[in-house]
Amino acid sequence: VQLQASGGGLVQAGGSLRLSCTASGRTFSGYGMGWFRQAPGKEREFVAALRWSGGPPYYADSVKGRFTISRDDAKSTVYLQMDSLKPEDTAVYYCAAGNRPLSSWSRSSSGMDYWGKGTQVTVSS
Repeated sequence: VQLQASGGGLVQAGGSLRLSCTASGRTFSGYGMGWFRQAPGKEREFVAALRWSGGPPYYADSVKGRFTISRDDAKSTVYLQMDSLKPEDTAVYYCAAGNRPLSSWSRSSSGMDYWGKGTQVTVSS
């Protein structure tokens, strides 16, 4: 089982980036997939998540209105479109999959079933 994340980079404040996470090795139907991030010296925090079977996505308050999570079933890929980026969005972003209720993801990053390697997002001021 593998979650392959990509799309990070360096961008100026106000700019945009799109992260991708492609799942392989098993069927993730019924699972949620989403993104966490970890800035230097800080705990890993929830960013956004959705469920493959449908339903509303969940977002951290800090990214609502700026980030959009979506999925492409045919490509087994989840995207995170990040607009109006701020320097405080700078972090390593991790893709994750789990069957916990999406509403619980914001409380803790523990208990996720699968993690991808992180991708660095740096927003300059």
